[in-house]
Amino acid sequence: QVQLVESGGGLVQVGGSLRLSCAASGMIFGIYNMGWYRQAPGKQRELVARITNGGTTNYEDSVKGRFTISTDNAKRTAYLQMNNLKPEDTAVYYCKIELVLTRHDYWGQGTQVTVSS
Repeated sequence: QVQLVESGGGLVQVGGSLRLSCAASGMIFGIYNMGWYRQAPGKQRELVARITNGGTTNYEDSVKGRFTISTDNAKRTAYLQMNNLKPEDTAVYYCKIELVLTRHDYWGQGTQVTVSS
């Protein structure tokens, strides 16, 4: 089993910043990719940012230039630095790990991000 623990969410004003963390533990063998997703009330979960084991990143269009995903492989932790936050960024943010060898994905429990205007 693999466990993901997210932290760093909270309430922030428009234009503010937050840094989310996602610590992975458990049976993680081989290479893996990690990503951040979000789900706003009444909407489907969407990809926000993803980083491969090789460091390739991709972002949802609305967060490009404002959000940065990174990983510390020694700590098996992914980060999402969110700057210039907007009310439309309000959502529950979920971390996901993709285990390449076993083709299994695991999700974190989610952390709430609320941007107030």
